Amino acid sequence: MDPTFLISAFVTLFVVIDPIGLTPLFIALTQGADARHRRAVGIRATVIAAALLTLFAFFGEAVLGFIGIGMPAFRISGGILLFITALDMLFERRNKRREDRAEADHPPDPSVFPLAIPLIAGPGAIASMILLTGSTTDVLGIIGVLGVMALVLALVLMLFLSAGLIERGLGPTGITVTTRLLGMLLAALSVQFVLDGLRDFGFVAP
Repeated sequence: MDPTFLISAFVTLFVVIDPIGLTPLFIALTQGADARHRRAVGIRATVIAAALLTLFAFFGEAVLGFIGIGMPAFRISGGILLFITALDMLFERRNKRREDRAEADHPPDPSVFPLAIPLIAGPGAIASMILLTGSTTDVLGIIGVLGVMALVLALVLMLFLSAGLIERGLGPTGITVTTRLLGMLLAALSVQFVLDGLRDFGFVAP
């Protein structure tokens, strides 16, 4: 198992899912709830998101093949999607959309919507799981991707459970600066996805 691949997978999923950026929204969605309810919502949201991402990791490429879409094309389109996400992060458009989704509806239990879908397991995270598992034919590599996904979601849950402390510690400025840095990393990774897809088509030399 290539450690560089696992590091790249971790950075990709961490940046796309953006645990730090999700924390203020989790606080807003569970505002006024007691610690027990907050804990239950956080656990439920991460478990549902993990199930969805695992499902796409195993069957996403098969579904693409069934409808006639090859992995090189999906790598390019996925890279473009991730690049748009990176631009949203750099210019604060993604957080605004997330806040709009959060304010659009206030169900008693926000764990399924909007937390699990689309805030945690959104289009970018789903595309990333398909791309990462499609980039390796090694069983250990796929297990490694799933392990990295579990680690990122564990970080999401940890931040959810300590949301109050983080809110007081970072403040709005700290969260904004961190989101900008993650957006720059995601932009570079998304370009790499596009280059990999073009290389598979033969347009870019190895």
